[in-house]
Amino acid sequence: MARYLLSVHMPEGQSNPSMSEEEMRRAFEVIGALEADMQAANVLVFSGRLTEASSATVVDATNGGVTTTDGPFVEAKESVGGFYIINADDLDAATEWAARTSGAVGMPIELRPFFDSSPG
Repeated sequence: MARYLLSVHMPEGQSNPSMSEEEMRRAFEVIGALEADMQAANVLVFSGRLTEASSATVVDATNGGVTTTDGPFVEAKESVGGFYIINADDLDAATEWAARTSGAVGMPIELRPFFDSSPG
């Protein structure tokens, strides 16, 4: 079984889209059902929603000292708004979960396998 990252990409400035209370309730319901299905299938390792990219701090210790800078590392039209780490039998199974996740959150999903450093 391999581990995959499903990252939710959100257009900059749209991490909190204006939704009615009913739309927000429904969105949480749909995402909750997805996560319940992931847990029932024993694929969900961890998930999380991130704050806006503007709240990021870049830490750089590559030149012998440590510097910190407010804001994201790169200026971009999109940023990672949340993520899921899942276990899946293969890329096809992970792709199915990514498609379901995209449908549930209403955003594109970047699917990437973790590097496998196990011997053998």
